[in-house]
Amino acid sequence: MPHIPDFDTDEILSALGSIGQKYPEGSPERDAIELAQIALIYPRHTRREDEFRKFYRDCLDPSFKLIVSHEFATQEDADKWLASGKAKDAERVRIAGNGFMVVELPGRFAFMRAPLEGEKVKTEESEEDPK
Repeated sequence: MPHIPDFDTDEILSALGSIGQKYPEGSPERDAIELAQIALIYPRHTRREDEFRKFYRDCLDPSFKLIVSHEFATQEDADKWLASGKAKDAERVRIAGNGFMVVELPGRFAFMRAPLEGEKVKTEESEEDPK
């Protein structure tokens, strides 16, 4: 993916809008483009554009690595830590070799599967017996 230094959000939104108009309303392509537009508006709306720009630069940096704050041998160990109140929203952890992210839900925290670099993820297709 090429890096677009000092991109102008309004220009990107306009370009996405032009592309989206080429697809019929309700099509998966148009829906995806409209979702991308909303995703670009969100940092501006929350006044976090500088954070988004840094994240964008970091994602394109080949040395960028996600930071895993904790590793747990078992789900039980991870659940105890989560219940301890020390977890933070969006914190990345490894449980039994798999990547997860802590997510804040109403009134509680939970783990969401979030693969880490180099981690293979099983899908229905990869589990099928090749014939």
